[in-house]
Amino acid sequence: MGSSRCPTCGKPVAKSGPDRPKSYPFCSDRCKLVDLGKWFDEEYRIPAPIESPEQVEELLREEEERLDAESAGE
Repeated sequence: MGSSRCPTCGKPVAKSGPDRPKSYPFCSDRCKLVDLGKWFDEEYRIPAPIESPEQVEELLREEEERLDAESAGE
């Protein structure tokens, strides 16, 4: 069973199994709400419009690779 890091606080988060939180990829509902608040406060922004479904797939692949690399470096 692998783990990744909570995007808000950086704590380890189980990717699967009984230890995977309901709020995955966040470690808790609190961290999930903190992240949502940052979107509402416009602290996060999408830099450019996504033009095609292929771009979405590529971005998802890149993010998955980044998260896998982070969890492998623990």
